[in-house]
Amino acid sequence: MTMVAQGARTGDDPGLVGNAGPREFLTFALGGENYGMDILKVQEIRGYDAVTRIANAPAFIKGVINLRGTIVPIVDMRIKFGLGDPEYNQFTVVIILSVARRVVGIVVDSVSDVIALGAGDVKPAPEFGAALSTEFITGLGTIEDRLLILLDIERLMSSSEMSLIEDASTH
Repeated sequence: MTMVAQGARTGDDPGLVGNAGPREFLTFALGGENYGMDILKVQEIRGYDAVTRIANAPAFIKGVINLRGTIVPIVDMRIKFGLGDPEYNQFTVVIILSVARRVVGIVVDSVSDVIALGAGDVKPAPEFGAALSTEFITGLGTIEDRLLILLDIERLMSSSEMSLIEDASTH
C-alpha cells in the first residue's frame, strides 16, 4: 500500500512524503535560499572551473567539461531559476549528478552539508497555481530554524527544456 501525505500532489516522489524512513539530502545555497536534493543522485562535488562554451546553447547551460573522459554539460542553477546574475567565487561549486542515465553538472553558490530528514520533517510543496511552477519541488524540509526547498533533480534534469543538454553535449 502506498502512503501519500494529505495535500501531496500526485506524481510526487513517494519516498519523500509519507515514508517513515529518513532520507539523506545534500543541502546547498542558491540566491540566498537553501535547497536540498537526494544525496543518491550526487556523484561528486568539485570547485567551479572554466567550461567550454557551446554555441547557441541557452544561457543556463554554461558549457561542458571533460570529466575523466566523459563530456559533462554544466547548468548554472542561478540562471536556470532566474535568481539574478551569478557570482563565481571560492565557494561556488559544481555538483556532478548522475540522473536519467547521464552525467550532468550543476553550478550552485555553495554546498552546506548532508542532512537526514524523516517524514515528519518534510511537508508537501504548496500549490501556487499557474503563476509559479512547483513541478520540480518535492516538498519543504525543516531542520532546526532552516527551511529547505527539496528538489526532484531527476525530474528537473529530464524535463523538456533540459533535453537541450542532451543536444548541446552531443554536438
